[in-house]
Amino acid sequence: MARRPAPVPAPPRATTRLRCVEDVTISEPVARAPKVLLHDHLDGGLRPQTIIEIARETGYDALPETDAAALGVWFRESADSGSLERYLETFAHTVGVMQTRESLVRVASECAQDLAADGVVYAEVRFAPEQHLQGGLSLAEVVEAVLEGFRQGEATAAAAGHRIRVGTLVTAMRQAANHMEIARLAVRYRDLGVVGFDIAGPEAGFPPTRSLDAFEYLRRENAHFTIHAGEAFGLPSIWEAIQWCGADRLGHGVRIVDDLRIGSRPYGSDPEADAAARPEDVSLGRLAAYVRDMRIPLEMCPSSNVQTGAAPSIATHPIGLLARLRFRVTVNTDNRLMSGTSMSREMQLLVDDLGWNLADLRWVTVNAMKSAFIPFDERLALIDDVIKPGYAALLDQA
Repeated sequence: MARRPAPVPAPPRATTRLRCVEDVTISEPVARAPKVLLHDHLDGGLRPQTIIEIARETGYDALPETDAAALGVWFRESADSGSLERYLETFAHTVGVMQTRESLVRVASECAQDLAADGVVYAEVRFAPEQHLQGGLSLAEVVEAVLEGFRQGEATAAAAGHRIRVGTLVTAMRQAANHMEIARLAVRYRDLGVVGFDIAGPEAGFPPTRSLDAFEYLRRENAHFTIHAGEAFGLPSIWEAIQWCGADRLGHGVRIVDDLRIGSRPYGSDPEADAAARPEDVSLGRLAAYVRDMRIPLEMCPSSNVQTGAAPSIATHPIGLLARLRFRVTVNTDNRLMSGTSMSREMQLLVDDLGWNLADLRWVTVNAMKSAFIPFDERLALIDDVIKPGYAALLDQA
């Protein structure tokens, strides 16, 4: 029987402040490129003005700012402060204004519209139903409100000329005890817009095996799930998520690089040299090799990973090396409000700081669509009818 790797927390990594939103200029090809998003939190993507308006309507009086521009800056600066406490505080405010049916419908609708306007053609947006019960809603009512909002947002976006399909992931919080109840919601609503299940929250002290009964249930029900792993914690988190729990995808998974060696030295001792390493100079440990061989998707979120210290900077983010090694990497936003970002901005950062081109962006977009939790024929249709023709047109003009 295989021994479990010891659950040792990841060593601290130096962080680099992200460039301000205004310092990133989105090129026309990147703006027009069709995009696929697999890792986006509903409570991390609200419009600042919406937060202010809902707070006023519901009597939520704890906002740090009451001007939309100032509030947006507060969220970004708090998330980029290097303080975990300030980062977590930001979600207290977004969740605080998402406690009624009307607010959930509005936030979900605006999410779909914002993503569509950014060129996203398919998105999987996740949220934790158990965090939206303070206003008296049931778990089922929360899910139904969010699904209604996404459908409204899809229709509004289509009327504006931006077609998008949004699938929903229901998330259980690792530190709570509602894993099985949330997993049952995923199965109950899977034909109505819920495409999968996730666990999120602090990795340290809350390994994915705490939810093992939920994952076993989901596998029996032929349901899809992803697991936040390999962000704040290292290889043991990834190993448990895959080998004990059977995750279809890894939320972030950035720490898989801890199982790489560059020549004779371990990855991480020289970030700049690591970022420039050639594939032929890299050797993979058994876990990294398994992840690559099995084509397990990595839901990477470059800006967020820098903010949380999972990567030193965009220029040295592991996504560059992992892409050259042909891991199934995908590009995602995580929390658009807290990172002041969008899918276009994440892609532009990779173009600017890693030298990516349209072919690279097309590759990660196809990776993401292949890894989505909708049926194969529907994934294939989006790839063949939307993504490939969209990039072909851009490449013809380049």
